[in-house]
Amino acid sequence: MPDKRDYWTQRRPDGKWESKREGASRASAVTETQAEAWEKSKDFARDRSGEAYLKGRDGLIRERNTYGHDPENSKG
Repeated sequence: MPDKRDYWTQRRPDGKWESKREGASRASAVTETQAEAWEKSKDFARDRSGEAYLKGRDGLIRERNTYGHDPENSKG
């Protein structure tokens, strides 16, 4: 089941980059650069205490940030 608090940054077929909520049919934001879309995804995820995922051009996850799920006694 999709977690609607999570956002994905990925390249679109038209060459632009999108920030898209997991399970959504449309992008939340479309930008010219990966960096801009990644910032949008992190902002959306931060506002909803979710996760932001960054997919590279090869489709593999390059980076991932979690907001609001960190346990108090974690070692790092």
